[in-house]
Amino acid sequence: MTDRFDLVIRATRVIFPDEELPAAVAVRNGCVAAIMPVDHPATAALVLELDSSVVLMPGLVDSHVHICEPGHSEWEGFATATRAAAAGGITTLVDMPLDSVPSTVSVAALEVKRNAAQGQCHVDVGFWGGVIPGNLGELAPLRRAGVLGFKCFLADSGSDDFPPVTSGQMEDALGVLRDLDAPLLVHAESAEAAAGIAAASGRTYAAYLASRPRGIENLAVCQVIEASRRSGGRAHVVHLSSSDALPMIASARRDGVAVTAETCPHYLILAAEEIADGATACKCSPPVRERANRELLWGGLREGAVDLVVSDHSPATADMKEEASGDFGAAWGGISSLQLGLPLIWTAARRRGFSLSDVARWMSAGPAGLAGLRRKGRVAVGYDADFCVFAPDETLTVDQGAIQHRHRVTPYTGRELEGVVRATFLRGEPTDPARPRGQLLSSQANGDPG
Repeated sequence: MTDRFDLVIRATRVIFPDEELPAAVAVRNGCVAAIMPVDHPATAALVLELDSSVVLMPGLVDSHVHICEPGHSEWEGFATATRAAAAGGITTLVDMPLDSVPSTVSVAALEVKRNAAQGQCHVDVGFWGGVIPGNLGELAPLRRAGVLGFKCFLADSGSDDFPPVTSGQMEDALGVLRDLDAPLLVHAESAEAAAGIAAASGRTYAAYLASRPRGIENLAVCQVIEASRRSGGRAHVVHLSSSDALPMIASARRDGVAVTAETCPHYLILAAEEIADGATACKCSPPVRERANRELLWGGLREGAVDLVVSDHSPATADMKEEASGDFGAAWGGISSLQLGLPLIWTAARRRGFSLSDVARWMSAGPAGLAGLRRKGRVAVGYDADFCVFAPDETLTVDQGAIQHRHRVTPYTGRELEGVVRATFLRGEPTDPARPRGQLLSSQANGDPG
């Protein structure tokens, strides 16, 4: 007698947390119900047989995405961002609390955002709340309302309604969030250090890089570590670009400080020496640094000082990116890469000796763990049946016409990459660009739809 399932996927290559194995993955009611030997008999409404040209990976989780709706939906929106995510093998996004109007710094603002997202999402979506000066009293209500954690800036965010906090205010917030069991994500650049440096202008990338030196980031990372040490709260450094900070993070973790860090594809793929003058598609904050720094960031992933890789998808119109003028000082500081993250990282990672299990740990399990999404990020019994079917040896050339983001300005146009997403499954069903099935996630349901 055999069990009855909704779906069984038989694959010669399944990516588990620490290894790649053949397996039959059985799905019932949107969850992984069993993992069996690949030839184990099982009855299902649908059986898929995957050959060795593809792997079955956990759906990616991107915990750093600026969706911008409502308020700036001309930059990006829930429909376009989540459609791009599904095309890239991503099954869960967590939306940042700024670049929309209003910023997510109160329960009322969270409800505005959730209402805007309803019925538009092609993948599951959760929300970070914001920490700004004066809103400590909003943090507990926001957590009860379902945000997965919180984000703050130590320097100008670029949004008038999302001002930075001081290091002391960050420490106060960490103390509150410790008792709410929520992480604080920190944009770690020092406003004090940056204040003494003239802003960049003009088409020269070297001048822009000089205006955001490593010291601005290093000082802020030190402030994050010490605030976490004193408060006992969980701090997470977002979009780490300075490899100088890696020894500090590793030392703090040996001391038991609850600090983690992420980096992004642009810091692992691009290099300052390769960015042409006027190539404002490459502008981000903190900036892309030198080749040697890039290789040290890969070392941070290898050694565990960097925990995860996420997009920091920060979309903008072509006008905002100053494509015509090429002025780095005037251009919006953000890179769009949501749909491309998996092939970008796999292309570079395999050349450095990493495996797809490593990539899944950085891009699925790690972000899910940060956000407290207990049913996301792994192919395991009891987890949501969120999968990416990935052809790691197939190549693609980045074509703007195939990009699903609202705006297609990206520094990767024309780049040849290895790895093609063949299909994305959300809770056991293939995603469909014509049928949004994504649900809104809540911390009160341990990452389940709420």
